[in-house]
Amino acid sequence: MTDYSTLLPQLLDQEEKLQFTKFGSDDALALGLKLIDNASAYPKPVVIDITVAGHELFHFAMQGTGPDNNEWVRRKNNSVMRFRHSSFYLGQYCASQGKTLQEKYLISEQDYVFHGGAFPLIIKGVGVIGTVTVSGLAQQDDHGVVVKTISEYIATQLQ
Repeated sequence: MTDYSTLLPQLLDQEEKLQFTKFGSDDALALGLKLIDNASAYPKPVVIDITVAGHELFHFAMQGTGPDNNEWVRRKNNSVMRFRHSSFYLGQYCASQGKTLQEKYLISEQDYVFHGGAFPLIIKGVGVIGTVTVSGLAQQDDHGVVVKTISEYIATQLQ
C-alpha cells in the first residue's frame, strides 16, 4: 500500500528543487539527448517531449512507439500546464483522495491524464513555463527518468 503522507511531500520537494535559472532551445536539445540516453536503459521504447509555452522544442519517438504515445504526451502535458504539478503527483494526490481526475476536477480523460511522466519545466522566480515528458514505461519509471535526467542536467549547469 502506498504511503501518501511520505510520497506526496517527496514529489512536491522534487518540483521545488528541480528548477532552472534559464531554459532555451539549446537546453532542450541537450536535455532531450540526455533523456534518450537515460531512457535507453529500459527495455521498452518511449516518446520524449520538451515543450515551452506551447512550442515544442524537442520531440523524439523511439523505434517501436506509435501515435498513442504522442496522445499520452499531449494529455500529460495538458495536466501539468493546467495544475502546475507533475502528472505523477497529480495521480498520486487523487489516489490519496480515492477519486479519479473526473470526479475530483470535473475534467475529461480525453484531454487530461494523471499518470507519471510529465514534469513541470520551472524557472526560478518565474514559475512553470512548460513540460518535460516521457511516455512508454510504467508511470513511476516515466517519472523517474524525467526527474533523474533533469537533476543530472541541472547539476552539470552548476559546475
